[in-house]
Amino acid sequence: MAGYVCTVAGGKGGVGKTTTAVNVAAAMEEEGYDVVVVDADLGMANLGAMLGVEPETSVHQVLAGGRAVSDALTDVQGGITIIPGEQSLEAFADADPAKLKKVIKTLRNAYDVVLIDTGAGLSHETTVPLGLADGVVLITTPDDVAVGDAIKTAELADRVDGEVIGTVLNRTTTETDVEAIAERFDSKLLAVIPDDIEATADEPLVLNAPPSPAADAYVRLTEHLIGIFFEGTDTDEIETAVDRDWFVDDEEEDEDDDSGGRFGLFG
Repeated sequence: MAGYVCTVAGGKGGVGKTTTAVNVAAAMEEEGYDVVVVDADLGMANLGAMLGVEPETSVHQVLAGGRAVSDALTDVQGGITIIPGEQSLEAFADADPAKLKKVIKTLRNAYDVVLIDTGAGLSHETTVPLGLADGVVLITTPDDVAVGDAIKTAELADRVDGEVIGTVLNRTTTETDVEAIAERFDSKLLAVIPDDIEATADEPLVLNAPPSPAADAYVRLTEHLIGIFFEGTDTDEIETAVDRDWFVDDEEEDEDDDSGGRFGLFG
């Protein structure tokens, strides 16, 4: 049986697409699934750098036609396999995004899950992964520009027959109007990821900072995705992964009551 291909997308840069892909991959590996993450952000590849890897072969070389997919497979922490990119302008110029289809076809026959980490903007480079996927997960922050760009990405996915299976709201605080943002999307809000600055030093968080709120959020997101990918779970059956405790420290817990207030996003 062929593996599930999931594209992690969102129009704006810096919203957490790579972080989400890495943590979902690690959490899925913990559950026994064999996962590969492909860095399809050809202009600003940072998957390898995030995981402290300097590969001998990059996805750019594969897409340029000079190397085989197997040459670029790189093992990292937690049993994850990645196909990282490189950041030189020469490599970007030589890489042909159209060849990504053949790369993904090869990988889906070898892995349970293929996660495609995409770049920012709306271009041929970012459009190809939307059409290749079995499902697209949108990543956004509460920033209005990021939300607008994610909505544009969803519209683009629809035009290339891609299926958006859900949205993830990253860097959320108690001040975030989650409900208002969720209503702007046609897809289900799968998870709310808390803004957890102290936990972001060493990715993947689910392995290196497992007690952190953000790591817990990614684990719960992964549980939802496993259900969608392999168990036929309908997104209408899913409750958004969010926990009041992610937003309360020990000192604040005694100060705030249970009537809502600053925790209105759980109302």
